[in-house]
Parts: sequence; C-alpha cells; structure tokens
Amino acid sequence: MYFEQVTGLELTHVPYRNIAQYVPDLIAGSVPVGFQWLPNVNAGLQTGEGKELAVAASTRMTALPDVPTAAEAGIKNYESSGWLGLLTPHGTPKPIIAKLNEELVAAVKDPQVAHKIVEQGAEGVSTTPEGLAKFIASESKKWREIIVKAGIPPIQ
Repeated sequence: MYFEQVTGLELTHVPYRNIAQYVPDLIAGSVPVGFQWLPNVNAGLQTGEGKELAVAASTRMTALPDVPTAAEAGIKNYESSGWLGLLTPHGTPKPIIAKLNEELVAAVKDPQVAHKIVEQGAEGVSTTPEGLAKFIASESKKWREIIVKAGIPPIQ
C-alpha cells in the first residue's frame, strides 16, 4: 500500500501464513516481487536464487553494502524500516530512564552485539529518550497519513 502510494503502481497482495511458504514461491517466480526482512530471504540471496533490488532504509545496510537504497534505485520518498524502542511505564523516575539508556547505548556499541544486529539485517542505533519520543511521534504521523490515504478504517 505505501509502495503503491509512492510509485503509482498497483500490486496484488498475496498473503502467506508463514515465510516457509513464501520463499519457494518467490524463488520459483510465482511471486515476482516481495518486501521482506533480510533473515527471511538471506539464504536465497546467498545462493543466487533471489535478487536484492533495493533496501527501504535511508542509507545502505551494513549487511548488504552493494544494494542501493530505494532512493538510489530511483524510488524517491519510499523509506520503511522496522524498529524497536526500549520503553518504560509513564512516571518512571528520570535516573532509572537515564541508566537504562546508558546501558542500551553501551550494548549497541558492543562489538559482539553490533555484529549480531547486522547479522539480522538491522542497524544498531541508539538515541536519547527525547530523541526516541520525537522519532515515535514522526513515525506515528507518517503511518497515520499512509493508512488514512489507503482508506483503512480504524480498529474499533
């Protein structure tokens, strides 16, 4: 839906119960294109049975340094990535939040952790609690607009 909004293309969504059913269809050409997390398709990419076209991040992935971003491949304004944030209940004391953030920043910088993150097709990034709040707000706004434009009704 987001890709269609940006490119003007019309795609047919093919739902799969699990990735084990999808990968053989992609390799066989039954499904001509797909959007997937790297670990789900990496084996097929390594054997040459699949082909990376672009990554949807704003920068190239460490795990796929030769694969262009969508923007570099000619698809402007298409950026989509999964992310994780460490959250605490409202009212958590600031010293606890500061300590959690300090430990998270240290973990992301740890070479073994960083290697595992890249191995999973991700990029280890850390920020401040305020930076995360701004990021969440911007992601919420972006995806709200995409969902409204697609005509998806709110969940009741």
